[in-house]
Amino acid sequence: MAQIFDRSSNALARASLVLTGLIVIALGVTLDQLQRSPWVTRQGQRPEQPVPFSHKHHVMGLGLQCQYCHTTVEKSSYAGIPPTKTCMNCHAQIWTNAALLQPVRDSWATGQSLPWIKVHDLPDYVFFNHSIHVNKGIGCASCHGRVDQMPLMYAQNTLQMEWCLNCHRNPSKNLRPTGQIYNMAWEAPADDRPVWCSTTNVQAGTPTAQSVDCTTKDPTGEGPQMAALQMPNAPANGQASDAPAGVVPAALHYEKFTSQDQLGHFLLKQYNIRPPNELSSCEVCHR
Repeated sequence: MAQIFDRSSNALARASLVLTGLIVIALGVTLDQLQRSPWVTRQGQRPEQPVPFSHKHHVMGLGLQCQYCHTTVEKSSYAGIPPTKTCMNCHAQIWTNAALLQPVRDSWATGQSLPWIKVHDLPDYVFFNHSIHVNKGIGCASCHGRVDQMPLMYAQNTLQMEWCLNCHRNPSKNLRPTGQIYNMAWEAPADDRPVWCSTTNVQAGTPTAQSVDCTTKDPTGEGPQMAALQMPNAPANGQASDAPAGVVPAALHYEKFTSQDQLGHFLLKQYNIRPPNELSSCEVCHR
């Protein structure tokens, strides 16, 4: 009986199996890269807004604080988009006839909100709370980047789950003193720029993170450096202190930190942040 398949069929079969495997692997890698690409995450993209609002001009140029526009960032899960009235507080007096701001004036006249496009837009199934991050020592720039250097706002990070988990598994690398939350130019401690921190008594009704007092000035120094230190609002016993303003009470003990790892682990304990196994559990973000 004649052979149906030639001897070369075995080699072709093996080659087809290898080729099929390579195609499957290449397809998987391609899809993985696609879902991480800016085409999907919109990382680095600048959506067209009704008004080309420049954070660089308003934050770096004029010195506006984040809370002036994002009023609920410290007390709500939603940072808040400023109403037209916030814009008109200034632009009713300056740039009153600028064509660039005509949509703002129209919104003020008609009462219709400006259709801003969210740059940092998480999926509906993800719960993100701004207040807990801000009050636990996560700076604005850690998530949003240096917005004070952005003429037009864009997403610096992917905001994907793996990006969030990288922080939740090791939050100490992003923790900073609460007094530096809105400081876009904050730099981690180093040998040439140490940070000193001490703990004070936790006051009822205030975030735990506010019990930590940090300074970039050496508390053991004298003269102008002493005047630069922040003082607690009141002693723990509620009695008036005899110490002059700007002088550190002897009871305060400051620790020196020369790296983000040292500072982060200190703040991790003082801020009462949950351990990584709890922070990375599903119910933290998916509710």
